[in-house]
Amino acid sequence: MKILMVLTSHSELGNTGEKTGYWIEEFAAPYYALQAAGAEITIASPLGGRPPIDPKSDMSTTQTSATIRFKSDSVLEDILDHTVKLSEVSTDDFDAVFYPGGHGPLWDLTNDSSSIKLIEAFWKSNKPIAAVCHAPSVLLNAKSENGEYLIKGKKVTGFTNSEEEAVHLTKVVPFLLEDELQKKGGIYSKKDDWASYVVKDGILITGQNPASSEAVALELLDMLTPK
Repeated sequence: MKILMVLTSHSELGNTGEKTGYWIEEFAAPYYALQAAGAEITIASPLGGRPPIDPKSDMSTTQTSATIRFKSDSVLEDILDHTVKLSEVSTDDFDAVFYPGGHGPLWDLTNDSSSIKLIEAFWKSNKPIAAVCHAPSVLLNAKSENGEYLIKGKKVTGFTNSEEEAVHLTKVVPFLLEDELQKKGGIYSKKDDWASYVVKDGILITGQNPASSEAVALELLDMLTPK
């Protein structure tokens, strides 16, 4: 079982002067769940090398067992120092792709041509595509074989408008994910703010927020496990 995980390379939080990147829990929790199941994981990013971490995801209030393990995992630290350039990976080498969130993807992966082509290739090959929190934004510009937006008519979820408001970034982000998923034809649903919520529609798996991260990985593993 070979899984590609794609992290953002974007580190600037709009014009605030603050930093962003990927959210540790949304990477670490799925990574360890997939690893425990025996998956061979490759990590890629648009620029390659070390992806930026959202510093807010490293605060004491956001720690989980997975993030604590992450901080002392020297092997994974070395892997993250050498992520593969996204333009150099091929769908043929993997059984599925997983996109962790954080605000970073809103600025780079949403419009990254390599990422869009990759998602379209996974879709065409009928291989699972998973994304959590802000990462469902990577689906917005991908299209299916008929030329329509891939998420049109598909059940999806992602970071909610009210969750964005709660973190005071409604006016900072380039768009509100909940609104944009619906504009592109997605059948959007959500649960209460910060509740774990996963939506599966065919080979597409999306999660609402950080608390949904491991659950998305478990759904992906279930999809990849022979019945």
